[in-house]
Amino acid sequence: MAFKNYIEKGDLADIRKRGTLRLLAPVGISEESLPRDGLPGSTWRELAEKFARSRGLQPQWVYVQSFADLIPALREGRGDIIAINFTRTKQRAEQVAFTRPLQYVRELLVTRTDAQRAESGQPVQVALRRGSAFAHALAGGSENAVATEQAGRFEIRYLDEPADYDSLLGGVASGKYPATVVDSNLADALLPFYPELAVSETLNSKRAIAWAVRKQAPVLVQSLNEFLTGEHLIAEQMQERPLRDWAQIKESRTLRVLTRNHPASYFMWKGELMGFDYDLLRKFAEEQGLRLSMVVPGPDVDLGEALNAGLGDMIAASLTVTEARREQGLSFTRPYMEVQEQVIAAKAVNGADNTDIAGMLTGAKVAVNPLTSYYDNLDQLALQQNQPLEIVAVEGATTEYLIEAVANGEYPFTVADSHLVAIERTYRDDFTVIGNLAGKQQIAWAVRNQQPDLLKKLNGFLNAKYRGLFFNVTYNKYFKESKRIEAPLQERLRSASKLSPYDPIVKEYAAKMNRDWRMIVAQMYQESRFDPKARSFAGARGLMQVLPRTARQMGITDLYQPENNIRAGISYLQWLEDRFPKRLEFDERIYFTLAAYNAGHGHVRDARKLAQSLGKDPDRWFGNVEEAMLLLSKPEYYRKARFGYVRGREPVNYVREIRNRYLGYLSVARKERLENQPQ
Repeated sequence: MAFKNYIEKGDLADIRKRGTLRLLAPVGISEESLPRDGLPGSTWRELAEKFARSRGLQPQWVYVQSFADLIPALREGRGDIIAINFTRTKQRAEQVAFTRPLQYVRELLVTRTDAQRAESGQPVQVALRRGSAFAHALAGGSENAVATEQAGRFEIRYLDEPADYDSLLGGVASGKYPATVVDSNLADALLPFYPELAVSETLNSKRAIAWAVRKQAPVLVQSLNEFLTGEHLIAEQMQERPLRDWAQIKESRTLRVLTRNHPASYFMWKGELMGFDYDLLRKFAEEQGLRLSMVVPGPDVDLGEALNAGLGDMIAASLTVTEARREQGLSFTRPYMEVQEQVIAAKAVNGADNTDIAGMLTGAKVAVNPLTSYYDNLDQLALQQNQPLEIVAVEGATTEYLIEAVANGEYPFTVADSHLVAIERTYRDDFTVIGNLAGKQQIAWAVRNQQPDLLKKLNGFLNAKYRGLFFNVTYNKYFKESKRIEAPLQERLRSASKLSPYDPIVKEYAAKMNRDWRMIVAQMYQESRFDPKARSFAGARGLMQVLPRTARQMGITDLYQPENNIRAGISYLQWLEDRFPKRLEFDERIYFTLAAYNAGHGHVRDARKLAQSLGKDPDRWFGNVEEAMLLLSKPEYYRKARFGYVRGREPVNYVREIRNRYLGYLSVARKERLENQPQ
């Protein structure tokens, strides 16, 4: 049933009678990227939902068009809390009540690094969202002396359309806007992804970030303050990073986990955080009453060194147990997985599970990433052969890329760890394992030698869960269950008058959004093969494979009910399309929207930015952005991307197959029209 908003201006007792806590946010403000230090959006979103549930309420996000609409919506009773990165100002405090500060920030003016200084007397044009608190500082607000000095120096360009932080920063980077303003907590996290930008000056002293409620809700304010204090969120990101054991971790209520962004440990799919290590540790944190903070260091940072420097409390990154790592001062938990280095060939190659691997590889070419252990083991094998194998070093190559290359005949063989091979097998069946290159290796989590209590807790968790129901279900989700929805035996489509059993519903909701219903049906086939009970490995449900969280944001539940699912899917398509620039051509908007539906808007944004940096057209999908998307499965590219790793081939194939099926529908319709013409 869809969520229908209502007017409620009461305090917590009145809200409890409704059973729902409405959380206000502007359209387009969504921190979908992998959480990194300094970027509070996803953490605060999770915290707001946690507060609602702690008070026995169902969280419901209510979106308004812009920042300027937030306070009016709150005061009019269309929402209960503004729970975003919201600056507390004197002007706002006259209208609403604020919680105690979640964080203190500075307002920073951001320009291009090559920006020319404005001529004397000429104001700098600064792009801001309408309703932004930054306008006060730029206009010379009286709250602090620094701001007063700014009067007359700036000309504000208000943006009425929804704009997130990346849209603003991207506009400055491209030269569309001369400058913008961001809070320092966001600048620290986002500017590394915009090397062409720099902070040109600080506009004021520290200001408080807080949440806002109606002035007539003092009990709600008090309840929020108690909750936030208990969560130790105040200025958390400015605290020292001490070397901690279990007692200090429990006191802070946060477990910081060092990890890598890859398909076995931690990644994002359609805005959902996922990964085998991540799911296990999320369960551990839940049982221990902890918040989980995943820390993804830069690609050149050694995880052992980062742990010893206090950047995290432990490592969970599909880490192999080695003596070299023990010598770094690391202690390992009990292993939770054993892997082997496996030799991969195209499916047509005979010799699967061959015991004479050395013989199979004599004189052959084997492609591997030179930074992996596979390279050294192959080098040792080559020394033992009369006709040595040829090791083809493919810099930065991932398992996904190399298996794809072998399946396509670019290389005869490659090598990969068995658990990564298992992941690939859930997506494809066009390769084979011909044998093992080396003996078994153990995968475990790691802590510092000086953390015996944390090690004991982690071992207790693994001992209790290993090969139990939760562990097995989680393992199968990533390493065994097929990510492909198998096609049933298909009859040849002979008529375009009925494409699916759900045509009437699709036509109704597609018409409301000005979309071609046949394109929706083509996408529905791709998503679920018209199975209303279909469920993906990540929990997407129904005909259009909508995630429950996405549906809840639109006020829709019961996704196995066809009409609800179709309505949610089409609404989400429209929401995604609205986030792309209006300058895109009609067909390109469709392709980008489909890619975003499959992979997430953030990954498509990364691909567009990468395409532009490679000299390709960021406004065209085929032959341009799709090629950049394929590169985002390679470490040298995804480590620089804000939204991280993505299986680029999935959205690339997704868009092509839906387009081809749609064109097939059109050809059948044309054939019908010709056949029905009078002779």
